[in-house]
Amino acid sequence: MTRRKLGQRTLWEGVVDEDVRSLWEPWMVEADKLLRDEELIDLVYEAQGERHQQSATRGRSQTPAEMVLRLLLLKHVRNWSFDTLEREVKMNLAYRDFTRIGLGKVPDAKTLARIAQALGGEVIAKLHERLVAIAQEQGAVRGRKMRVDTTAVETNIHYPTDSSLLGDGARVLTRTMKKIEKQAGNLKRKVRDRTRSVNKRVRAIAMASRQSAAGSEERRRKQYRELLRLSRQILNDARRVMEEMSTRRKKSLRRLTESLSTMAGRVRQVVKQAKTRVFEGITQMPGKVVSLFEPDTEIIRKGKASKPTEFGKLVQIQEAENQIITHYEVFDNRPSDRELLLSAVQAQIRKLGRVPQLVTADAGFYSQVQERAIQEKGVPWVAVPNRNTSSLERKRFEKLRWFKKAQRWRTGCEGRISVLKRRHGFSRCRYRGLDGMKRWVGLAVLADNLINIGNTLAVAHA
Repeated sequence: MTRRKLGQRTLWEGVVDEDVRSLWEPWMVEADKLLRDEELIDLVYEAQGERHQQSATRGRSQTPAEMVLRLLLLKHVRNWSFDTLEREVKMNLAYRDFTRIGLGKVPDAKTLARIAQALGGEVIAKLHERLVAIAQEQGAVRGRKMRVDTTAVETNIHYPTDSSLLGDGARVLTRTMKKIEKQAGNLKRKVRDRTRSVNKRVRAIAMASRQSAAGSEERRRKQYRELLRLSRQILNDARRVMEEMSTRRKKSLRRLTESLSTMAGRVRQVVKQAKTRVFEGITQMPGKVVSLFEPDTEIIRKGKASKPTEFGKLVQIQEAENQIITHYEVFDNRPSDRELLLSAVQAQIRKLGRVPQLVTADAGFYSQVQERAIQEKGVPWVAVPNRNTSSLERKRFEKLRWFKKAQRWRTGCEGRISVLKRRHGFSRCRYRGLDGMKRWVGLAVLADNLINIGNTLAVAHA
């Protein structure tokens, strides 16, 4: 059964408030006022009610929606794990007060993780949209200026090589088949464990790859042939098990069989791409898998010297005044930065209800078509440099005082992304799946906005 808020607070909690409230950081005081908004609480309340068919009316009382919202935001403000969140809130009276727990029981880490999954990416996006609307009502953001940039947020995977992916696949397929064998009783053919042989080949490939002596490449190819042979044998075993389980109706066996089928399809793709790359020398192929556990992961190259290749999702961040992020987007499939400027302006107009007077971005966003489309929308000042032009007129235009000043302001977007990565864990997503990525990014943006809006309002009300 869902609950919006806790009941009436005790006299003791009211007395403690007087001393504890003085320990709050300035942004927390203003953030506390922002998070009292009924629409924010209603969004969480409705999402909790949709966890199961009758969650809203039956079962044990869930953690109140107001408390869930504050706990999740505190977690991402501090970049804690759920275990750390539980421990810190238990020990700290200020956090207990801020999250509306008071002297009550702090939800355990597993409960918080399950509740967080109920708030999908769409719910988090609605929470962000409402928080930006509140900031506009309070005068913290107006939308007269806009800067935009993109960054890569990595998924929580190891560095992908074909041999390590095949090793992962062999381990997971064998483990799943053994679970099916145990639950189903005796199969027609006993599941054979080939993971030891697979691991030997994976280690041999890694050793041969580090060597530069004559013949090391041939040894690597030989080990890959053996590894691919073992992988095909494991896939054949998986096919036989799935055919045998097709007539079984036990629910747990059906779930395991579906999991086995999904993983087998991914391993087949890895076998195909490994054979194509190692023996045919073709590295570019559609549908390339870089993780068996996070199949939506993309290969992203942003031109960084320290990290030329990243594995995750491309995320767009755009800001207005006072470092407040007005819009973010996690792309299912990576687009070119040159295609994003017009849609970014349209998103700001939709959310803030006004056309920005200044739009700025780095050279990767430049497109003559997009620049003209933005100007037709009514944006008078567009400061996006064109590094590939030979036009003297364009070069003179980019040396104008307002243009250079706008570009200096634009660099703050890179600073905002850096803060998101250092302070809110933006560099690597710890939630699973594409929806998990959208939740992770959205909560990090919400946490950062909460601090910046709180600081802005604290200065305004001082």
